[in-house]
Amino acid sequence: MSRFFSDKYAGLQAYTPGEQPRDMQYVKLNTNESPFPPPRAAIEAAARAAERMHLYCDPDCTELTKALAGYFDADREQILVTNGSDEILHFAFMAFCDDGCPALFPDITYGFYPVFAELERVPVCRIPLREDFTVDPEPYRKNTGTVFLANPNANTGIALSSDQIEEILKANPDHVVVIDEAYGDFGAGSVIPLTKRYGNLLVTRTFSKGWSMAGARLGIGIGSPAIMADLNTVKYSTDPYNVNVMTQAAGIGALRAAEEIRENCARIVQNRQWTEGELTRRGFTLTDSRANFVFARHEKRNGQELYEMLKANGVLVRHFGSKRISDYIRITIGSRPQMERLMEEIDAALAEESGRHA
Repeated sequence: MSRFFSDKYAGLQAYTPGEQPRDMQYVKLNTNESPFPPPRAAIEAAARAAERMHLYCDPDCTELTKALAGYFDADREQILVTNGSDEILHFAFMAFCDDGCPALFPDITYGFYPVFAELERVPVCRIPLREDFTVDPEPYRKNTGTVFLANPNANTGIALSSDQIEEILKANPDHVVVIDEAYGDFGAGSVIPLTKRYGNLLVTRTFSKGWSMAGARLGIGIGSPAIMADLNTVKYSTDPYNVNVMTQAAGIGALRAAEEIRENCARIVQNRQWTEGELTRRGFTLTDSRANFVFARHEKRNGQELYEMLKANGVLVRHFGSKRISDYIRITIGSRPQMERLMEEIDAALAEESGRHA
């Protein structure tokens, strides 16, 4: 850190992304990417758009917004396209939180929420998950600040029902409720239809998981026209040209191949179910994940040990050091061959543990 760095950020703890090591060829199950490539229509559209890189991109993302409105059955005024869903989440912290309106979110959730709060000097209320890692809706019904809920929740994969979220919306008429549906393509359902009934609801989505476009950085927000106008004010005050020409074109191409995307997501769900069964037979305890990952622990191996042993043998998973979840590993659901390789390495790790106690 240089002597020029502002004191206001001296204590900022930056978000830690998943590892992207280059020292060997890994089975990469640590960052919740799709194991499937983008649709050919998306790749070809991006390649054609690359010929226009000498021109600024459309700041309104007009054609992509039109396509998204059709896909999600929303009005165009309800949609804002961003550089990944991280950007629109950041916009929401800027637009809807301040000294008189704190941010409310779980103590175990997406790691960017506390970073955005610190970056924008927003007061925070962290609400503990229950012992079983489920979200207790009751503390979010106090109408005391802007609510941020990942649904399914990051790390745990557990989802609230649409009815539970609607009760939170009803209880917060004077505050925005942000539902982060980054993992909404894998069986949890969506509350996007509620955006036409509740003016305080903002739903965020990403093309990074189910749509196989993590490298393209494409996210969206869906809410009332008034909420989107607020967010557009923030956008046009920071980066009007926030989504490049290739990403906009790739998004349109992907939407044209939506059936292929749905089939890939269904395959990921099938692989998740298979993985859950295999892990359970090996003595793991898992949360009820509705995401493209599982969250698992084993009584004979702590999370750090499993992470390190798997990495040493070419399989990357994610481990978090915070006390409540340090016994767990988060495993992205990949292709069936990738998951079979994972099981082989887990068997080797557990066999080594048995050998120690023989």
